Parts: sequence; structure tokens; C-alpha cells
Amino acid sequence: MKYPGRMLGEVLAHLGAKPNTIKYPYEPAVVQAGLRGKIKFFAEKCIGCKICEKDCPSDAITVNKLGDKRFECIFDLDKCIYCAQCVDSCPKKALTVTNEFELAQLDRHKLRFIFHAPDAPPAPAAQPEPPAAKTA
Repeated sequence: MKYPGRMLGEVLAHLGAKPNTIKYPYEPAVVQAGLRGKIKFFAEKCIGCKICEKDCPSDAITVNKLGDKRFECIFDLDKCIYCAQCVDSCPKKALTVTNEFELAQLDRHKLRFIFHAPDAPPAPAAQPEPPAAKTA
């Protein structure tokens, strides 16, 4: 140590200062507005144009057709770079960004999310016709 007095002055200056760290694991983290976290998919809004799939720079999205106007979306969050380009390019706003950022996993398969379209409502049963009135 060339100048121990200089270091002692620095230590004493920081003794009364407010800490620069947060107590994250013990207290919930406060996220800023506009944080780009996990992507959420609304299958009922999707029209199957696949623009989100084409615009994704990391190929993390796959849109599959399940039936007439029914689609599912598969997200590989281990590939996602959270740029939200898919959200910006969706013409029907079927994708949104959430504030969920705690996504670390040891198993890669847990980072694959499949959003299914809701099942089509069953067709209403045909009502039997009332019997015709008898005329005498």
C-alpha cells in the first residue's frame, strides 16, 4: 500500500452512505415500466399471419394451425432475446410483454411454452320441433 491514508479516507466517506444494492431475493424487485419480460400469447386474437415468426431474429416463435381459425404458439424462451419485435409486428396485438423476468431454469425444456387456442365451442344441439296441432 503506497498511500494508506487515502484508502482510510475513502472508507470513512462511505460509512454513512446509503447502500447501492437491493435486498433482491428477500424483497420483491421493483421493475421499471417498459421492462421486456416473458411474452404472452392470446390465441383468440391470432389470425395466423405468422409475421411474428418471420420477424423473430432468434427463431424463438412457431405458430401452428390447429383448425379453422384456431392457432397455437410455441415459444422457446431459451432462444428468445427479449427484443419484443414480435409484439411490435403483430397486427392484431395477439402478443404482449409481461413484467415476469425470473425465468432461470436448469432444465431447458421448462423454458418451452405452448399456448393453445381454446377449444371450439360445441355446436348447439338441434331443438326438436313442437308437434303440429291436430285439427278435427
